[in-house]
Amino acid sequence: MTAVSSFVVTGGGGGIGRAVADRLLGDRDLVVVLDRDPAALGWIDGHPSGSRIIPVLGDATDQAVAERAARTAASAAPLRGWVNNAAVFPVAWLHETPAVEVSRLIRRNLDLTLTGCAAALGTFLSAGTGGAIVNISSHQAQRAVRGALPYATAKAAIEGLTRALAVDYGQFGVRVNALALGSIATERSAAYLGNLPEADRLAFHREIGRLQPLGRMGRPDEVAEVVAFLVSEAAGFVNGAIIPLDGGRSAVGRDPEEA
Repeated sequence: MTAVSSFVVTGGGGGIGRAVADRLLGDRDLVVVLDRDPAALGWIDGHPSGSRIIPVLGDATDQAVAERAARTAASAAPLRGWVNNAAVFPVAWLHETPAVEVSRLIRRNLDLTLTGCAAALGTFLSAGTGGAIVNISSHQAQRAVRGALPYATAKAAIEGLTRALAVDYGQFGVRVNALALGSIATERSAAYLGNLPEADRLAFHREIGRLQPLGRMGRPDEVAEVVAFLVSEAAGFVNGAIIPLDGGRSAVGRDPEEA
């Protein structure tokens, strides 16, 4: 019988993070869900496997909080994987916002991942068993969206961090990979679309159909399946990879003459 393992998912209170936590539970494993919003953790009490989900409340950029999540997971079962999913979505224009503030906004997203990686690595190295880290990136790391400079810059840095850590710690049995997500349907996107006039909602979905060749937004459970693969032994030789999970968005070459 396979030994019980534990995982940590940051930003696991909803959306993609919750779907990942659900998937990693499997039949017997434990998941520590780290989130800064107490209300986002309310679903755990009513979950059928709630006894195997351990909430940790706090800011994932706080090293003490991240290390507490790592200790909590490792004390329940050997820590096998860490998923850096937490993110914020600031908007800033460099000609309007002071550079020092833009830098702070970039760091806010980068630090969510950097701090999580540090906590995971410390646990993996102490245990001497290796482990897997999955960083959630975005198509914006390669193709920026107007107004989203802090987010796009941070995600590009996270992809660089992913490669560097894979090189530095592969020798210790630690694998680090990233998923570059396209547009995924979550509570956040549903709230955004719900506030749009009907014509704008239809235009949004038409544009998604052009951008993502599968013609739709992705689902959180589809992200969760790939995360589960990356932290599993089946992905034992996958390291330092940035994997597009975008319905083909990264393969599209939009052109005015395409018709």
